[in-house]
Amino acid sequence: MRGRGNRGISLVELVVFIVIISAALAGILGVMNFTTRASADPLAQKQALAIAEAYLEEALAMPFTYCDPDDVNAATAQSTAAVNPADPARCATTLEGIGAEGETRSSATTPYDNVNDYASLPAGAPANVDGTPIAGLGSYTVAVAVAAAPLAADTATVAATDGNGRPLSLRVTVTVTGPNNVTVVLDGYRTRHSPNALP
Repeated sequence: MRGRGNRGISLVELVVFIVIISAALAGILGVMNFTTRASADPLAQKQALAIAEAYLEEALAMPFTYCDPDDVNAATAQSTAAVNPADPARCATTLEGIGAEGETRSSATTPYDNVNDYASLPAGAPANVDGTPIAGLGSYTVAVAVAAAPLAADTATVAATDGNGRPLSLRVTVTVTGPNNVTVVLDGYRTRHSPNALP
């Protein structure tokens, strides 16, 4: 009579196998969890991009005039030379400069009326032009910066400022931050190509 050989696995071997597989699964799931948490949320990034595009388009669509558009000579001024109320070729009261001249974006009576007014826009949650916060976007923050900036191309160069120190070309930078440290920065440039176009 022959003796029977051992068949199968022992209880100890089974327990060791279960422990090893459990540790491996826990490690893999931990890495997947970390990767998912640390990856960029495509929806948040797309939303931040849409907000930045909207603010940049709004700012760049504004006029870039010699005078503040509320100036009586805004449609006839020919330069940024010193103010002279008697000369229709000059601004009567206010040369246009970077920053709002007593205007606010959401005002019904004195809204922003020039691209460089957006330099005064305080950082905050996205809002409509009338100042109404946009529902569901409270976790995003928008900041707008406007600065004189030179432009250069193959055939021409536009200086940042004219002989009077007034901007000739502006760079508008919109920065949107959102959930999970999502940040989108968009730049746009605006030249004074139509200095007498009024809103």
